[in-house]
Amino acid sequence: MSDQPLPAVPYIKIPEGGEPYLEGHRCSSCEATFLGERNVCSKCGARDQIATVTLPNSGKLYSYSIVHRSFPGIDVPYISAIVDLDDGTAIKGNLINVEPDPEKIEFDMPVDVVFADALGRKDRDGNSYISYFFQPKAG
Repeated sequence: MSDQPLPAVPYIKIPEGGEPYLEGHRCSSCEATFLGERNVCSKCGARDQIATVTLPNSGKLYSYSIVHRSFPGIDVPYISAIVDLDDGTAIKGNLINVEPDPEKIEFDMPVDVVFADALGRKDRDGNSYISYFFQPKAG
């Protein structure tokens, strides 16, 4: 069993002795940025023009859905959200630390990307996972 949690998805990078971050892939031809490795740009079709970039840890809430039914073992309700990061990259994740009530959630509200335990999930060797979430910006 490792003391260091494992990334829940391959685009969470955890440098030795550093803070976790999200790694994006940006097309040098059209500047579109994506999560997940690729050789061809999904926007413009350019081949071999993709470079890795560190994504910002802040953005604004673009859209959300309050989920009331899910797989067994997943606590509901939760807020599934799409956030436009400060560099324009749109990513999906869960919004935490806010009530799942439309009266408490504002479109365009500033959010931070935070890294935390992936809902207590562990692999068969007992290693924990770290995932990313969004939360309202403090202050």
